[in-house]
Amino acid sequence: MKILVDADACPVKEIIVRIAKQNRLPVIMFIDTSHEIHDGYSSVITVDKARDSVDIALANQIKPGDIVVTQDYGVAAMTLGKRALAINQNGLVYTNENIDRLLFERHLAQKVRRAGGRTGNTKKRMKEDDQSFEQAFRRLILKE
Repeated sequence: MKILVDADACPVKEIIVRIAKQNRLPVIMFIDTSHEIHDGYSSVITVDKARDSVDIALANQIKPGDIVVTQDYGVAAMTLGKRALAINQNGLVYTNENIDRLLFERHLAQKVRRAGGRTGNTKKRMKEDDQSFEQAFRRLILKE
């Protein structure tokens, strides 16, 4: 098992690395050329800034049993299709039971925005979000 991270805008990279070290799990961070990561532990794969290039590079590395950290529902769906586990930065574990609904809601929100409408505002990240992520992430690791 390895941990793959869609790391460009991931606010929980430090938590991932800390827990991965404790469990002796390899971490691969995927970023585009506008970011840098030097945490002393993770392997880093840097790709060009083209649309979805990080997502594609990450998806090509997924193996059954891996854990993927992403907030992208499309990447999560590909992860589940490869019999791996996926979690977002707030501790939501993507499953075969919730991914279709999440993808549909994303589709509806895109339609609203294209028509000039507005969808909800993004909430400010709180300490509780980090705690929720850490608890769910540890449970995922122990499950495997």
